[in-house]
Amino acid sequence: MAAPRVTMEVGNDGVAIITLINPPVNALAIPIVAGLKDKFEEATSRDDVKAIVLTGNGGRFSGGFDINVFQKVHGAGDVSLMPDVSVELVVNLIEDCKKPIVAAVEGLALGGGLELAMGCHARIAAPKTQLGLPELTLGVIPGFGGTQRLPRLVGLSKAIEMMLLSKSITSEEGWKLGLIDAVVTSEELLKVSRLWALDIAARRKPWIRSLHRTDKLGSLSEAREVLKLARLQAKKTAPNMPQHQACLDVIEEGIVHGGYSGVLKEAKVFKELVMLDTSRGLVHVFFAQRATSKVPNVTDIGLKPRGVRKVAVIGGGLMGSGIATAHILNNIYVVLKEVNSEYLLKGIKTIEANVRGLVTRGKLTQDKANNALKMLKGVLDYSEFKDVDMVIEAVIESVPLKQKIFSELEKACPPHCILATNTSTIDLNIVGEKTSSQDRIIGAHFFSPAHVMPLLEIVRTERTSAQVILDLMTVGKIIKKVPVVVGNCTGFAVNRAFFPYSQSARLLVSLGVDVFRIDSAIRSFGLPIGPFQLLDLAGYGVAAATSKEFDKAFPDRSFQSPLVDLLLKSGRNGKANGKGLYTYEKGSKPKPDPSVLPIIEECRRLSNIMPGGKPISVTEKEIVEMILFPVVNESCRVLEEGIVVRASDLDDASVLGMSFPSYRGGIVFWADVVGANYVYTSLKKWSQLYGNFFKPSRFLEERATKGIPLSAPVSSSSTSRARL
Repeated sequence: MAAPRVTMEVGNDGVAIITLINPPVNALAIPIVAGLKDKFEEATSRDDVKAIVLTGNGGRFSGGFDINVFQKVHGAGDVSLMPDVSVELVVNLIEDCKKPIVAAVEGLALGGGLELAMGCHARIAAPKTQLGLPELTLGVIPGFGGTQRLPRLVGLSKAIEMMLLSKSITSEEGWKLGLIDAVVTSEELLKVSRLWALDIAARRKPWIRSLHRTDKLGSLSEAREVLKLARLQAKKTAPNMPQHQACLDVIEEGIVHGGYSGVLKEAKVFKELVMLDTSRGLVHVFFAQRATSKVPNVTDIGLKPRGVRKVAVIGGGLMGSGIATAHILNNIYVVLKEVNSEYLLKGIKTIEANVRGLVTRGKLTQDKANNALKMLKGVLDYSEFKDVDMVIEAVIESVPLKQKIFSELEKACPPHCILATNTSTIDLNIVGEKTSSQDRIIGAHFFSPAHVMPLLEIVRTERTSAQVILDLMTVGKIIKKVPVVVGNCTGFAVNRAFFPYSQSARLLVSLGVDVFRIDSAIRSFGLPIGPFQLLDLAGYGVAAATSKEFDKAFPDRSFQSPLVDLLLKSGRNGKANGKGLYTYEKGSKPKPDPSVLPIIEECRRLSNIMPGGKPISVTEKEIVEMILFPVVNESCRVLEEGIVVRASDLDDASVLGMSFPSYRGGIVFWADVVGANYVYTSLKKWSQLYGNFFKPSRFLEERATKGIPLSAPVSSSSTSRARL
């Protein structure tokens, strides 16, 4: 690929066309920033240049600042690696240029790309161009003047919405708001932009420096009221993220003390935010998600993915119907098989309701919904399976049933067909034991609801072929999932790493800690719900069944709590029957149910582990650590056994599958921020007080004592078991 560069051509009309070239999205890499400074200085000093047009190559203006620079800054711990773009380039060379500059925008102008365009004296855009400032998703604020210019161009409320929600708009909406001066066809874009620039030079069109405008900001008291409401909202929706409040502070600075003062504060605050753990975590997750598509000996051996056009789903329950929905929404034909017409009808109705729900929420047009439902066919036998490319089995967790289905599938499906199971815990070697097609057997572990949750755990055995893994990864991307390839063991990567999560919560209850205080502490840490509300949501039957699997697989470190059995015996089954640890009323949030307290007391009596019979005293911080450090400990075993390709895959999976807060970077990244030694010494102390459940793993002990980060690569010898 050619090096990133900036070119300049001066036409006979006296207009210099400055073009960004850095495929695929013309990211503002450091050579591009340097090239822009050079070209603007040259164009300004040349007598044959009357006006300037700034554009991007390949039908895209710019996707924003090069995120690789963030990674370098975080790696080196040196913020001086960030170039000065805001004042040196956007203010001095573009906005204050003595020659008019027009941005010719097409495809996308995001982040620093839109900020460059806002520094120009006019913006002409092609239809359906995406415009936005998504910097807050990386833990920072717009750093090239965006916090100052966007409110002056679109109004304060709209600008706050676009920045705080990282919400992009189209060029058509941008034109209505005043961000874009004209929307013209792609073919006309450069021609119109050149003429517009010449018209500004000849004073036929206004020469506008956006930083100097105040007409859309409203009065100071109105602006302060808008900012006050935005601060309250951000406190609710992003309590642990400093960039939201910082963004509002910087906007206010510009309104009170003027745009240039705002630009200076923005540059200072940007550099402070980029060095915080929030930005480090979010940038890490950004790259982790991209790394999942690289799997050694699968994606690097020259294989081409085979097309998957027709998929069969066996089982129309909650998971099966969600999996079928995900495929038909993305134009993959689905055959849904059930054991009788009653279950089949129920499954089809669930799929229809899933699709209708997306239409109601404005996520899907009625036309697309109708087309999706045409891609579905319900069947009661295997006659339609003769030309399927993949089968996904999504029946109950029963080994004999799964084995029977896979034996039948081997006979009913063509020899190229991928045989996938959605099991969340059962060893795949056992599932395929009675077949001779073990190279085609793979786990496709979706998370519920399957058409909404973004993670797809692809579980391979030692015999699964690289072609089958690649094909399923490709399907995963088509159905808009993030596929993470993992090894085969009880619980695979995510459920295996997180099995201590619910167990440690129940252990704390047995030690006398209040159930609802535990949930509250975990929510404050950043997970959407705590372990006990999650228990209510999953249902106690499911919790009992999965606990049994993990107790059997890892008896040396399981805590067996009587709580779930006691809840089931009292006729409770969580949200499913409206009776759980919380009460559930339509239209209101779940409320703690005080009538469960006698059951909890009975649980403590039966467990009988409170030191001296008295509840332990713990802080909120200790609650979080006692619940999440055992998860870190099990994650260490997952890493040591080579269940994941790399530590960042587990980070990604924890964020996408368990809703671990992305701004904390995922479970392993967070543990490294906290410090492996601190995690190790805490677990060691608790294991001496409360038993083997907390006993540190060998991997954690080794890394902590040698001062090696948990995320550092594992030696190949210790990962040979999973052949990764």
